Amino acid sequence: MPQIAAPKGTRDILPDEFAARRWLLDAHAAVAESFGYRGIETPIIESTELFSRGVGTDTDIVEKQMFTFEDRGGRSLTLRPEGTAGTLRAVLGAHLDQELRPVRLHYAGPFFRAERPQAGRQHQFTQVGIECIGEGSPALDAEIIEVAWRFFKALGIDGIHLQVNSLGSPEDRARYRTALVAYYTPLEASLCDDCRRRLHTNPLRLLDCKRDAGLVAAAPILWESLDRPSRDHFTTVLRDLESAGIDAIRNDRLVRGLDYYGHTVFEFWHDILQGAQSSLGGGGRYDGLAELLGFPSTPATGYALGVERILMVARAVGTVPSDPAATDVLVCSVEPGQAEAAAGVARLLRDAGMHSILDVAERRLDRKLRGASRAGARVAVIVGENEVGSDSAVVRDLDGRSQQTVPIAELASTVIRILARDSVAETAIGEDS
Repeated sequence: MPQIAAPKGTRDILPDEFAARRWLLDAHAAVAESFGYRGIETPIIESTELFSRGVGTDTDIVEKQMFTFEDRGGRSLTLRPEGTAGTLRAVLGAHLDQELRPVRLHYAGPFFRAERPQAGRQHQFTQVGIECIGEGSPALDAEIIEVAWRFFKALGIDGIHLQVNSLGSPEDRARYRTALVAYYTPLEASLCDDCRRRLHTNPLRLLDCKRDAGLVAAAPILWESLDRPSRDHFTTVLRDLESAGIDAIRNDRLVRGLDYYGHTVFEFWHDILQGAQSSLGGGGRYDGLAELLGFPSTPATGYALGVERILMVARAVGTVPSDPAATDVLVCSVEPGQAEAAAGVARLLRDAGMHSILDVAERRLDRKLRGASRAGARVAVIVGENEVGSDSAVVRDLDGRSQQTVPIAELASTVIRILARDSVAETAIGEDS
């Protein structure tokens, strides 16, 4: 009978990676909360209409990438492909914006897109993000960028390239759409199939084309279609970023892939990720999304960042820490008759704050000790017949290759001293190297 594998485009998060992801998620929550953002969690499944109306029927996400199905009542549901629409629905549906504006929220969780699986992007992937809902100030566009910037710093990741642009108001984009159509229409025969379709449905998406890059480079600049208020908004964002010590690269071709964006848009790139996959994520302002979802007009801004891609960079630059939940101590008995006493010793060490595993296997002591090293333990505590009789335990330093018999009353403090000494030694080695 063939073995069952994980579905294509999904992958198991095994313990080593789980620890790294927890480190990343905890760092994002801590940085976001230092700015006053509170946690939120929305359903993994949503009404399909939330995305067809909010994200846009002419976007790649809605056209090609959503996992959509009917429930038993015939309702169309979709595994969420992004987090902004659902978060905005939750906030405005619960009238949180009537209690305090802006509503600052952060989230993390799985999302789903039917893209071709590749490095850093699977059918199921994880994002962290924040949304700032209820105010239209450009200062908040700069604030959310600063949150992400500090998050990358908290992970020890340097070399981030912040790309920023302004999409202006709906009136600005209408003027720009006219300019793009006028530019591309005489060139329609030379466009790829996707771009010929986009020319008639969503001309701004023409700027995302990688196959017709030469035509994109010569296309009109969006800045030329912006009115004075839109230019002032973007200029203020750039000024605030400069005040925060954040270097921003103005990218006139950056439009993002979702229809709900307007005014400020941005992405974070890193050179370790190559080509089209160089983006760690991004975001921008989406003041018109609430009305598309049937709510009163509500300004908002936010971002989403890809956890898998960020971890690729963090590993490459060597900032992912060792597993904080790694085993400190393995406790074992010499023979089955001492198993109950060994279990009591393991509880004592856990009560003292140590990560202790209990080896209950009926096998020779030397094999148990080899298992301790494979489990990553730095200390083994052994309980035999003599130790049970004398209310003591043998403490073996697996790194120092020494051992001593210690009274149970002194066991926790002895093991803590060994672990602390080993940690200091590891730190010194790291500094010397």
